[in-house]
Amino acid sequence: MALPVSATVTPAAPVRTVSARHFVRLKLRVMGNNFRGQGWRIALFIGGGLVGLWFAVSGFFLFAAPGLTGDGQYAVLVAAAGGGLLVLGWLLLPLVFFGVDETLDPARFALLPLPRRTLVTGLFVAALISVPVLAVLVASFGLVFTALSLGGWSAGLVAVVGVIAGLLLCVAASRAVTSAFATMLRSRRVRDLAAVLLAVTAALLGPLQVFGLAALREADWARLTGVATVIGWTPFGAPWTAGIDVAQGRVWAAPIKLLITVVALGALLVWWSRSLESAMVGAASTGKAPTLRGVTGGAVAQLFPRVAGWARRDRFGAMVAREARYWWRDARRRANLITIAVVGIFVPVMINLGGAGFVAGDGPDLTTSASDSSPVLVTISMLFVGVLAAVTLANQFGFDGSAYAANVVAGVPGRVELRARMTAFSLYVLPMLAFVAVVLSLLLGRPGWIGLTAGGLAATYGAGLAVNSLVSVLGAYSLPETSNPFAMNSGAGVAKGLLTLLAMFASAVAAVPMVVAAALLGDAWLWLALPVGAAYGLGAALLGAYLAGDVLDRRQPELLATVTPRR
Repeated sequence: MALPVSATVTPAAPVRTVSARHFVRLKLRVMGNNFRGQGWRIALFIGGGLVGLWFAVSGFFLFAAPGLTGDGQYAVLVAAAGGGLLVLGWLLLPLVFFGVDETLDPARFALLPLPRRTLVTGLFVAALISVPVLAVLVASFGLVFTALSLGGWSAGLVAVVGVIAGLLLCVAASRAVTSAFATMLRSRRVRDLAAVLLAVTAALLGPLQVFGLAALREADWARLTGVATVIGWTPFGAPWTAGIDVAQGRVWAAPIKLLITVVALGALLVWWSRSLESAMVGAASTGKAPTLRGVTGGAVAQLFPRVAGWARRDRFGAMVAREARYWWRDARRRANLITIAVVGIFVPVMINLGGAGFVAGDGPDLTTSASDSSPVLVTISMLFVGVLAAVTLANQFGFDGSAYAANVVAGVPGRVELRARMTAFSLYVLPMLAFVAVVLSLLLGRPGWIGLTAGGLAATYGAGLAVNSLVSVLGAYSLPETSNPFAMNSGAGVAKGLLTLLAMFASAVAAVPMVVAAALLGDAWLWLALPVGAAYGLGAALLGAYLAGDVLDRRQPELLATVTPRR
């Protein structure tokens, strides 16, 4: 009996073996497609390439410094410390920037019948095709130059092998960590926490730079070299110091360090292979549904966070509650609050306790610095902190984006809205400013100056609220729809810089009377600063809300169009 046509058996098509080159072609194809008709993507890629080139050249000369000077005394220190920081950076940065290279997301291959070894090999090779990898390769070849200069071709060849092995170790570490924590990193709370940690790190760059310079001036380089030698026997420093060891006559150490690197690389690849399935699962969660415990007060009361629980249940109170909740939950807003907290403490301490001592490396003399401080100097430092705290509101409507349409439709009066936004923001900022005032006065050994510091902060902060309210209405700009606190639309960087400078300058000018009063009234100002400063700041803020509110009523449609992100 003949089979029907539909049931005729046809020979199976030959199965093509998937290899690493297919992943490389896929990545290059996706990258090329992203650039088609997208001029801004090309511009961002070129900009990223230029930044990578700058880091590559700077790193090359840093690693090549011992070879350029012909002094190999600190070659191990440079190799171990620099290489160790590279490996550490590749370990930690994916936890913050997970998902940047979406073509390498293992979840995209979940439905494909690919063996685990093929996936690991292909994703690993494709991960090597990127600007950061190329920048690290160029920078680390400075170690090859150092090894060549100090030990000849044999040391240079070993350094080349070590550099390549170290680069593979960096990429394997980043991919293994990303896959191992894939499910957790897809959580909104974890992403917000990562953004906050990034904001803390960015805010600490200034203090760390100052104290780092002081530490370098007083560093015991012989002891640091010993520490670097120990790091060189760990996976963080082993691949980068192998060539230096050959150049300095420790040929026996090079194969051992390369073996340490190979073992660490193999362990990372095995870890990545075992965690790959969890990364491919995606955002699925097996957790239990959240339950509400202790819910009291009705549905309306639950919309008011604890910090705004005192607010009236009316239009003003609702807006205060909404803004207070946003300032606590929005990662971009929290990043600004963290910057205020860190810089607000660091700058006054550096100004009043002898910042020059830190830079010079001699350490600050707190007794001398406290005696040299004057009410005028303290008021000036408080002026800077108050201006910085208020300038966060210079683009307060940009945080809302298209959500501001709800206020436009509801017809919220401009004065009510601005007063509510000031109040919600102050719920978090005023306690921080009070903490700064108390801490600085105690560090200066002048508890009686708490009124002086608090008054200066209150006056400057209130004046800044008034100025920035008007600036936020007239000079708003849109922000990208992302939780990244440093993300910005193309061209907004210049606008943000100009607005910030303008708002800070105007706020400082508005607070100059406090400095004049501190200079003219002497000891009497220590008693008058707090009540006068509080009244001055409150009056300035209310006046600013009154004047800017009228402008906001007229510009609501234009403001909505300005802060709405362009797609």
